[in-house]
Amino acid sequence: MRWRSDIGSGSVLAIGLTGAIVCLVAVVVPLYAVLAARSAVAGAADAAALAAADARVGAVTGYPCDRAAEVAAANGATMASCTVDGLVATITVQRQVAGFTVEQTATAGPRD
Repeated sequence: MRWRSDIGSGSVLAIGLTGAIVCLVAVVVPLYAVLAARSAVAGAADAAALAAADARVGAVTGYPCDRAAEVAAANGATMASCTVDGLVATITVQRQVAGFTVEQTATAGPRD
């Protein structure tokens, strides 16, 4: 069997390429959102750990873990765990982004 014309073959190629690009974008955009949120969650963890350490040494009023939870919530994250050992606070915060849980841990306290 012999093809008589290539009319329309460019349209089929264009539709195929468009579909491939749409599929690629559908995968890449949520992953980029997760990577961007990872930095924001790291900042929230750092701020929460500093707030807890400040509360522990008496620089601010309140309980360390309560302060850390407030600061984490203000930064759009949820505190997952809080450990205070002496003057050192270790805080873990998390956030749900595009069906993924992004979690970061930070530690703060005075220098030895």
